[in-house]
Amino acid sequence: MERKGKFIVFEGTDGSGKSTQMKLLGKYLKAEGIACYLTHEPTDSPFGALLKSCLTGRVDADEHAIAALFAADRLDHITNPVNGIRMWLEKGVSVLCDRYYLSSFAYNGGFVPTEWVIELNRPAMQLLRPDLTVFLDLPPEDGMARVARRGETERYETLEKQRGIREKYFEMFRRFGKDETVAIVRSEAEKECTQANVRAAVMPLFGGKYGR
Repeated sequence: MERKGKFIVFEGTDGSGKSTQMKLLGKYLKAEGIACYLTHEPTDSPFGALLKSCLTGRVDADEHAIAALFAADRLDHITNPVNGIRMWLEKGVSVLCDRYYLSSFAYNGGFVPTEWVIELNRPAMQLLRPDLTVFLDLPPEDGMARVARRGETERYETLEKQRGIREKYFEMFRRFGKDETVAIVRSEAEKECTQANVRAAVMPLFGGKYGR
């Protein structure tokens, strides 16, 4: 597929500010005249709704089943003819996505065999790789403090799990470094500072530089 739009993914541990930074970037790109569509995983599809119930504990599910649901949700996310990622890219719209297959490797791959999770997501990797993955790096202790202020926690939101997930991310970056373009951006206390660094990493995709 010849991409007309750019596909940019935001990754990070819980509390790292992915959603906030993605929205800020989307607002900036639109102001610069760049059409973009913001999305997230789990999606709002039936697959995603079931996943959210599993993550919040409303549905009790085995880790293998959760990993498989993420892979299914992702394939539908890519290929859905109504609002799938490829559809937007082919229209010339850039897509910003909160989480993608590296999340599965880091989260699910810490609790079931990593190789199995990778194979589950092999079709997605073959269908659509990001032009850029922005990893917002934050010490897990700081991330969990942010989560605590939110007032509710989900399946993976414990300090021990978040430490392991962060380590798994960096393991995957080393493993797939030749195939994935990853920008590691420190998640600062001041979101404007973080956003400046995000824009500096992203704007070369659009042939420009970002001046702070």
